[in-house]
Amino acid sequence: MTDSNSEAQRELWTRVRARLKTAVGEDVFASWFARLELEELVDDLVHLSAPTRFLCSWVQSNYADRIVEAFRHDVPEAGRLQVTMRVNGQARPRLAAAPVVEAPVEPAATPAAAATSNDGPAPVAAAPRLVREASKGDALSGSAIDPRMTFDSFVGGEANEMALGVARQIANAAINNTVTFNPVYIHSTVGLGKSHLLNAIAHAVSEADSSKNIVYLTADHFMYHFITAVQRQSALGFKEWLRKVDLLLIDDMQFLQGKSATEFGHTLGALLTGAKQIVVAGDAPPRDLEMLDERVRSRLSGGLVVPISTFDMDLRRAIVQRRAEHATARFGMHFPTPVIDYVARAVISHGRDLDGAVNRLVAANQLTGELITVPLAEKTLADLIRARDAKRVRIEDILKIVSRHYKVPRNELLSARRSRDVVRPRQIAMYLAKALTSRSLPEIGRRFGGRDHTTVLHSVRKVEQMIKDDSDLGQEIELLKRMLEE
Repeated sequence: MTDSNSEAQRELWTRVRARLKTAVGEDVFASWFARLELEELVDDLVHLSAPTRFLCSWVQSNYADRIVEAFRHDVPEAGRLQVTMRVNGQARPRLAAAPVVEAPVEPAATPAAAATSNDGPAPVAAAPRLVREASKGDALSGSAIDPRMTFDSFVGGEANEMALGVARQIANAAINNTVTFNPVYIHSTVGLGKSHLLNAIAHAVSEADSSKNIVYLTADHFMYHFITAVQRQSALGFKEWLRKVDLLLIDDMQFLQGKSATEFGHTLGALLTGAKQIVVAGDAPPRDLEMLDERVRSRLSGGLVVPISTFDMDLRRAIVQRRAEHATARFGMHFPTPVIDYVARAVISHGRDLDGAVNRLVAANQLTGELITVPLAEKTLADLIRARDAKRVRIEDILKIVSRHYKVPRNELLSARRSRDVVRPRQIAMYLAKALTSRSLPEIGRRFGGRDHTTVLHSVRKVEQMIKDDSDLGQEIELLKRMLEE
């Protein structure tokens, strides 16, 4: 790295640190961010280092979104975070080199932030072999596989036993060069283990037969590859690359749209004709993925559709127990049975919150030395518990309510039309998505017809100003909020 690049990187990190300090406050910044250092920026990957393993894990698990968002002010393509530990003043290498062609993905796709309800700090294994075929001189590759997401680290229960059984059967069939159910579509709300199962299938097949061509792609990544191939006039090479795959795993199917969705439909047909195995995951059943072509939805529905339902008390307790055992083995603290029972009973939103609850208790113990007790859990997890009864609002719900209220077809809200009768409801829907969901601005933009995050931000600010200027509109939007939260 040249001196000028080093200086530019130092200045960038200074600006990012200032934004973080403003956003989280002096105390939180001093606890979690002050000892971080910027090691490098590679494509969309932000590589930071920290002096302890615990700090690496905590920052990666709890602040990846916030850190990446702080970088995006200067580096719009920033999309992933990796934090490694410094040893004797030197950062360890990144766990895996960034793929040569990589999609701009959301922070949720990072190894820690993408951790589903069933990912845990299992031993790091070698990443599955991903098919790589040259096209116009550029290598193509799949999305990064999380080495912790294996069948061994997945916690099974009544809510997910069918999905787990199907995933194991798919892996065994692929290992033996057979196809059972094809395609397979796994769906659930956020944080219930879809991504974990896709990663686990890839791991199992790769470990049994390293010669298999396995590709795991997020919908973002698929769209990026397709758009890049079209721009470089290498679309045929892209299609041929996919058709040589033995096992194709597509995650976050709800984000696939436009020409990329059409291309996926063609690829799906070709792979099915060739008896290649396809597994897809999304946050809704195929029939509800209205941004997809009807033929694609029909093909997905015609395979095996497997839901994962909300976790019951027994499964939540099993997950908390497993996470507590990992924490005990790693940090040496004790999780009493009453604390495990309390967390499983009180935190009911989804699996990621269960992981976060255990991480918070570990942090509280490490930072203060206070024993892990039910009173400590009540204090530390107060915000998670307060939110447990709140309905989780989905962008799909917002689109339906706004479409019905303003009598604008849902597809018009996602279209490029600029007439006032469409633009205003669309802006209100984006505002509600930002106000009522945990989705990031880029994620909201993708759900609204592939718009840029700056368009979403403009819409949010526009509606905020309209509410200040028009009390009737403010009351109307409050009504929409109540309708969505009921």
